Amino acid sequence: MASTHGAHLLRRATEGLHADGRGGFAPRFPLARVGERRAVIILFCGDVVGRPGRDAVKRHVPTLRQEFAIDLVVVNAENAAGGFGLTEGLCGELYDCGVDILTTGNHVWDQREIIPYIDRDPYLLRPANFPKGTPGAGWRIHRVGGQSVLVVNLMGRLFMDALDDPFARLDDILADHRLGDDLAAILVDFHAEASSEKMALGHFSDGRVSAVFGTHCHVPTADGQILPGGTAYQTDAGMCGDYDSVIGMQKEPATRRFVTKMPGARPQPAEGEGTLCGILLETDDRSGLARTVEPVRIGGRLAVHLPRR
Repeated sequence: MASTHGAHLLRRATEGLHADGRGGFAPRFPLARVGERRAVIILFCGDVVGRPGRDAVKRHVPTLRQEFAIDLVVVNAENAAGGFGLTEGLCGELYDCGVDILTTGNHVWDQREIIPYIDRDPYLLRPANFPKGTPGAGWRIHRVGGQSVLVVNLMGRLFMDALDDPFARLDDILADHRLGDDLAAILVDFHAEASSEKMALGHFSDGRVSAVFGTHCHVPTADGQILPGGTAYQTDAGMCGDYDSVIGMQKEPATRRFVTKMPGARPQPAEGEGTLCGILLETDDRSGLARTVEPVRIGGRLAVHLPRR
């Protein structure tokens, strides 16, 4: 019997997926005419942590898509499975609520079942600066209303696993894919620990991509801005999860480990209501650079912030 979790791949394959793996969801918005440029509106959501994070995404993404006429939803899902990795079934859950692209980071392989699956799912990315031969892909071009959008997933090296140079890898990708030529937007998810490394990649990319948004630290930063060259930037998008916690995990065991310096059981996600934390980006219809960038926070403990429209 075919896997029930594979049903979402078959469904999406009939909604515009090309044979080379480049494709997208059936459009929910007007198609651009040939040669016509239009602004692209993208919702980017920070790391989804456990069930509260998944529930927040499933609860709020459909409404946000409709309210803000969102063209593309990109979500970092590397902590979706109990805080550690993600599974084929969870990918399907997120796609079914209106998520288009899933990005990841250092926890991508925590659930071993994702290793044979990732090559079958063109909407699921792992960092592009993993070594050659690693399963999966680190970037994809997606059709959005008759236009093309490039989504790139990178991972930092400071205080993280030793990987290939993310700056050089991005340079290689952008050498073949230029914003404004055939691409209406380029979005980079930079999954990194150090704010300095994230900021440096933002400036390195300024004027060449639509946005560089950081993930991994699970706390939304207040530095959302458009850099001098026109690229939107925020050091960390925050997390989709329960903020009555220690970065999404149950607070008592996490605090006990700091106090006693003793190992404990594997951390478990906090179980309260989750907050959806993300960023809403609108691109310029001519250049593909950022026109506006605003934080999104809804649900759970954090103060609500929705873009002004």
